[in-house]
Order: sequence, then C-alpha cells, then structure tokens
Amino acid sequence: METLGAPVKLDFNDTATAFRTKSDADLNKAYWLFKMVSSSALIKVGTPITNFSLQIGLPIQGIIKNTIYKQFCGGESIEDCNRSILELGEGNVTTILDYSVEGEESETSFDQTCVEIVRTVAFAKQQKLISFCVFKPTGLGRFDLFAKRDAKQALTDLEKIEFTRVLERCERICSACHEAGIPVLIDGEHSWIQDTIDDIARDMMEKFNQEKPIVYNTYQLYRRDKLASLKADFAYASVRNFHLGAKLVRGAYMEIERDRAKSKGYPSPIQPNKAGSDTDYNDAILFCLDHIDTMGLMAGTHNEDSSRLLAEEMHKRDIVHNHPNIWFAQLLGMSDNLSFNLAAAGYNVAKYMPYGPVKSVMPYLFRRAQENTSVGGQTSRELGLIIAEKERRKKAKKG
Repeated sequence: METLGAPVKLDFNDTATAFRTKSDADLNKAYWLFKMVSSSALIKVGTPITNFSLQIGLPIQGIIKNTIYKQFCGGESIEDCNRSILELGEGNVTTILDYSVEGEESETSFDQTCVEIVRTVAFAKQQKLISFCVFKPTGLGRFDLFAKRDAKQALTDLEKIEFTRVLERCERICSACHEAGIPVLIDGEHSWIQDTIDDIARDMMEKFNQEKPIVYNTYQLYRRDKLASLKADFAYASVRNFHLGAKLVRGAYMEIERDRAKSKGYPSPIQPNKAGSDTDYNDAILFCLDHIDTMGLMAGTHNEDSSRLLAEEMHKRDIVHNHPNIWFAQLLGMSDNLSFNLAAAGYNVAKYMPYGPVKSVMPYLFRRAQENTSVGGQTSRELGLIIAEKERRKKAKKG
C-alpha cells in the first residue's frame, strides 16, 4: 500500500485530463449525443419509436450502435470490451463489466445470464484492469416473483422451487467471485422488490465476506430509509462477524417510485427533495469511513460535491488514496472529469461498462437516457465540459 497522498487538489474542470483518450471526432459525437439526450420530449417520443423499429426489424441497429451504444457500452461481448477496458486503463481507471441485458423473463434466459456473469468473473481474473463484477437480481429471476415475496404473499410450490433457483444463481456468482478474489456488486432495484434483494445480499455477504468485502449490496440514498438500512446492516454484520460491502448511489427509479406511490396511495419512499438525498448520501460516506476497517465502500456517484467530500475526508483521516476498501465509480461515457481526475490523483476509480447485444441492451440504455433527462444539470454539465475541451484544443492548435 502506498503512503499517504498529498493534500487534495482536485480540479474537476480539468478537461485535458478528463478527455485525454478522446479524439476530436469522439468529442463531436458525444456533443451531439448529449444534446439529444438533454431533450426529455425527444427521449419520451424516441424511446417507443426505437423500440417498435427494433421489434419489426427496421435496419436501425447500425445507427444505434454508432451513437448512444458506442458512448455508453463497451461492446456486444466480453471480448469486444477489451479495447475500451485498455483505453480506460491508460488513465488508471479500471472496469466493472456489466452484462446489461434487461427485461427477459424465461428460466433459460436467467440461466444464460448467470453463465455469462460467471464468464465475466473468469475474464476479470485474467484481465487485471477489471476491478469488480456485477449482477442485477432481476436478471436472474422474474420481477413478479421478487415482488410477490416482498409483499409477503405465500409462494406456490412451483414458485418456491423457482425462487430456490434464483438463490442458486446468486450464490454461484458470489462463490465464483470469492474464489477468484474479485468483488461483486449486487445492483439495487425498485423499492417493492428491494427487501428481498437485501435479504439475499446479507446472506451472500455472511457467506463470502468473512475475511474481506467481496459481496457489495447497493444502498439507494434517494430513499428516506436507506441510511438507516445501511447502519442496521452494519450492526448485523458486526454481530455476525463479517465485512459489509456497501455501494452508495443516489438512485435510479425516482419518477417510477413516486408515480407508483401516488397511484397506489402510499407515502413515497423517495426523499422530498434533492437536499435530502445529498445529506443522506454524504452522511453515508462518513459512516462508512468511520468503519472502513470492516467495510467496503464504493461511492457510485456523478456528484462533484460528494466525490470531493470523500477525497477530503480520506485525507483528514490519514487514509491512503488507494485504500483497498474505498472506490469511486461512474458510468462509462459520463463524468469523465470525475473519473480521470480522481484516478490521476491516485484514488481507486472504476467505470461501469455495460455490454451485450445491441437489441438486448436497449432497455438499459433507454432507462439511462430517461434518468439523465430527469436529473437536473447532469446533461448540461456534460455538454459544458465537452465544449470547454473543444475550445481548449482549438486554442492549443492555434498557439
């Protein structure tokens, strides 16, 4: 482990570092893409049209692959991702390989997803630039099955067998990660299936986190109750003598959650405002740092203030920049100003790299696009950074 780094002097406006691997053509493509994504009306209209076009076989996959897919995805297969993995590695940023096929409902597809994720574990063991693996629980079992169990409704005998298969798939992945020494992230999902996912995550952590954090659960701090959940899980881990793995995010389903709560007549689980999410997120960072010897912390955030807070707190507490239990993470194609500047300062940084067949990954990409239009300032920030770098390069060529 390296010695303590110098006092934090992070410049998240350093676009030269942020976009060092991007060509002028790449920047131009990203500019027009974020201009498009910034339009909520275009996303709402374009999503069903694109879905319909793909379903009836219109030849639009080439356009998608060279635009939104290229910006946010690594490739159609694990092997296709290698170029992007190496490109990130040049900036000391590692990769989280994320098989991002969503919306499948058959047992065959769940088995195939499990096999594919285990393949990412084997690949990660060989490719040292992959720091984490990840899986989405509803990629391994039916959403409605999770929802029924979460609602504490009695499962039929067939559903009990079906849920046992879900648990077996989760354990197979976590066991493979434990054997390979590669941490694995369990993605957070909708509130009305999250309790079941939390139960699974705790069981997996108790089995595989005896020596160090291997399995990480996700805490969505845009929910009112998730800071309390984090603290309760840590207390449980302390009693049961295992390491807690915590991936902290703000959240990904805000509009869906609020709409469902309103339609069904229950209080929204979402914070009343952004300030509430920010406060709980930052408090969660501080709580994890208070217990970092027995916790793994991944700060999955595009928020500059939270990223700076974590970096500054690490320095205040004499925690080395590359502490093995502390990671920053962002999505591929976004917030490169955070990822590459943090990595240049010696922090552990990883990028979520979705991959999979274009048609199968489109539900994921549409969801991300919709999230970005609902997060105030995110796309405009991306556009501002791209414009600043284009101007910097123009001046450099003249000078």
